[in-house]
Amino acid sequence: MTTTVDLVPGLVTTREAIADAYGCGTFQGIEPADEAGMVFVYSDPSAGEEYGYTFDGRADDDELGPLYLYTGAGANGDQKPSGRNGSLLTAAEKNREIHLFVAHGKVPGGGAMQQRYIGQMVLDAIKPYEVRRGPGKDKAMRNVLVFRFRPAPGTTPAWTEADRQPAATKSGYEITDPLVAVPTPVKLPKQSGAKVKDIEQHATAETIAEIIAGQRKVLRREGELVAAFVAHLKAAGHTTHSFEFAIEGEPGKLTPDVYDATDHVLYEAKGLTTRANVRMAIGQLLDYRRHVPGKETLRVAVLLPSAPTPDVQKLLAEQNIGLVYQTDDGFAGWPVV
Repeated sequence: MTTTVDLVPGLVTTREAIADAYGCGTFQGIEPADEAGMVFVYSDPSAGEEYGYTFDGRADDDELGPLYLYTGAGANGDQKPSGRNGSLLTAAEKNREIHLFVAHGKVPGGGAMQQRYIGQMVLDAIKPYEVRRGPGKDKAMRNVLVFRFRPAPGTTPAWTEADRQPAATKSGYEITDPLVAVPTPVKLPKQSGAKVKDIEQHATAETIAEIIAGQRKVLRREGELVAAFVAHLKAAGHTTHSFEFAIEGEPGKLTPDVYDATDHVLYEAKGLTTRANVRMAIGQLLDYRRHVPGKETLRVAVLLPSAPTPDVQKLLAEQNIGLVYQTDDGFAGWPVV
């Protein structure tokens, strides 16, 4: 290490300067710096556009706050949660910091790309990445890992409106596998006492940990429910898949859970049998079904781990939405009529 670079959000620098200061590489999107205890991530949405997808960028805030999406490493074939991608998943447990940069034009008078420092990030502790469909450098469609970054506790990222995910230029869909595995949750980064105190007015650190642990369990339960139902459908000789819908003028993708191609039924699964979860599923199905090929004859249904209350069942019936729920010996309500 021959130079010093102060990582202040908003700093404009180069990969070479970061490599000189922290001892990492300069060519890959994910560059671990083992001795410095850091992993540097370089996001360049234009690189994805070259291949035919634009996953990178600031997504809409959700109930847990700001979110930045980042496409993992691997130019061709399905991306795997190992190698450089694995260095992100294990960063917290190895006590390594993740630092995010975005491409910021060329160095004046030179050919090197400038990098603007966004700030220190952590992976979403509940769902560290999603699996999306996109073309590789060889133009063949494959599974792409899209990492979900959040600002590290106590930090303020220097992102701008220009860093938001670009909107889709046209509507369309890809057929996807409904059995994409639920990612293994990553360990939470350590927090100092001061950072914990900042959030005490809302909840204790223990409460936050319990909420995240609970959401992890619900997500896992939902994934297991979908897997069991798909196995049930396949045993009955049905063909299943799902979709990724791109909507013109909007960033991101719509991703329903399961489509039964044999019976032309779209299912949305929830890991909890509560009114709030069923209401969310109803809204999602009303949105999704507008984009499914053959929507005029499409049937939709909510998939649950157990029977909801009689009034929730009545709500679904009044909306002409099917109800399928898991039992000890199979799935009640299937096939949907």
